[in-house]
Amino acid sequence: MIEMRVAGIALDAVTRNPIVLLKDALDRRALPIYIGHDQAKAIISALEKQKPPRPLTHDLFVNLLEEWNMNLERIIIHSLQDNTFYAILSVRQGEVQKRIDARPSDAIAIALRTGSPIWVMEEVVADASIPVDRDADEEERRAFKEFVANIRPEDFVQSRGYKSGEA
Repeated sequence: MIEMRVAGIALDAVTRNPIVLLKDALDRRALPIYIGHDQAKAIISALEKQKPPRPLTHDLFVNLLEEWNMNLERIIIHSLQDNTFYAILSVRQGEVQKRIDARPSDAIAIALRTGSPIWVMEEVVADASIPVDRDADEEERRAFKEFVANIRPEDFVQSRGYKSGEA
């Protein structure tokens, strides 16, 4: 899993639909997720630390967690099927841990309100992310190719502590 953070909300230039943009810690990969307008407002209000006069849905959920002494340990965006992302809330109450199905947008809005980490499965990042730093990606590819080109069979034998000729 890869921990990511909310980099912001953008609007699709063609459809004008909101997109929440997650980025990894190194700002190398960005994961765009299309969301609804209400969820975009909820995420923006959490990012800006706005407090509504009365609890909205995500605030209500956080209040329930607090009242029942539950802790949102993390959210996990675990799969992408037919262009739809799937997420869970990993909630703990004492020794009991539960995983609750959620839309990624709702899970992100709640995570921001509780200060909980956002994790994304590597397969999802590989399938749906976009590169942010192409130069760094290319440099990493060049370094790896150079590394592979210079590997010798003896390097593997020596790294395991075996002497040449031993089995």
